[in-house]
This record gives sequence, structure tokens and C-alpha cells, in this order.
Amino acid sequence: MSIRTAGEHGLLVETGGLEASHRLDALLREQRPEGVVEIVPGPSTVLVVAPGVDTARLRVRLEALLALASPAQGGVLAEPAEAVVVPVVYDGADLADVAAEAGVPVEEVVARHTGRELVVGWLGFAPGFAYLTGLDPVLHVPRLATPRTSVPAGSVAIAGPYSAVYPSASPGGWRLLGRTSLRVWDVSADPPSRFLPGMRVRFEAA
Repeated sequence: MSIRTAGEHGLLVETGGLEASHRLDALLREQRPEGVVEIVPGPSTVLVVAPGVDTARLRVRLEALLALASPAQGGVLAEPAEAVVVPVVYDGADLADVAAEAGVPVEEVVARHTGRELVVGWLGFAPGFAYLTGLDPVLHVPRLATPRTSVPAGSVAIAGPYSAVYPSASPGGWRLLGRTSLRVWDVSADPPSRFLPGMRVRFEAA
């Protein structure tokens, strides 16, 4: 675990793992140091942006919080909120291909995708695009060899060990399992993203 300078106004905290990133993110939002304007957790890092602050002082504060964020400390994260339920119409263009690659019937792909809770690991790629961790290993299939030029908003997809809901129309190479009417990105909302790091998510056949 270490802290490195990131650009002119940021410090990048290397946490060593996703759980520690979630714990540090929670601590920073509960005890936000003065001057911090942005907190961006990742799979093994947390970026802290604080224009114009004393970075040496902020580094000391982050070191203290990082020690508390170690999973060995326990008790940092609040009790998890109820899982966000995402209703899905499983009619995606890649559903049959995913079943063939996984070696299971289409019905089993749906059952495995809906059969366990996932956790929001981090957001990236596009505003509101959440990488959902904990996908059933049978469904770990590669991305498309040639990405689509446009994937509709609300598309529910998988790629490698992750699942996701496309927050807006964009190019993408993930395998499309279906679609949801749940709006996961709304610039007029606070926060605009329906998914935040550490949230639990459960897909449900509509």
C-alpha cells in the first residue's frame, strides 16, 4: 500500500485490493478531508483530487485512513443496504452465443445471471458504467472480437468476470444478455449514478 502523486491536484492511494478500496472510499466520504473535491475508487486504488491543498498534510491524513481501511481492521463499512434489483428482459443478441460458449442451455445462463448478488466494484469507461463483480464463473466469456459501434442504453451485458448495465448509448464489445427499463444514469439526480461502489445488485428476469 502506497500513495503517489497523480497529476497537479491528485493523490493516488494504492490500496492493494477492492475491499480496501471500498473501505477507504467509505471513510473518505464520511470524513472528507478539507479541500477534497473528488474521490474515485478503483479495483486496487482510490484517486483523491484536492486542488490547492497542502498535499503533504493530505498525505498524512490519507495514510491514517488507509490504515483504518485495511480489511484486517474490520468494522469500517456500514451494514449493506438492500440490494438494487434490476429487472431484465433476457432477449439479448448474444444470449445464444454465450450459452454455446459456456456449454449450457440459454435457460441456465439466465438462471446463473439471476442466481447471485453482484457487487459494484467501481465505475469507469463511461459516466455511470459500473463494473459488477461476483459473476458466476460459468459465464466468464470473452468480449466480442469486434465491438459494436453502438449499444443501446439499458443493455445488460457480461464480459470476462464482470456484468454491467450500459448507462447510455455507446460503442461496446460486451456480450448482450438482455435489456432493462431501470435508469442507471440520470444527470438531474443526486448522485447521478444509480450504482455506487460497494452496492449490491441483483438481476431479476422481468
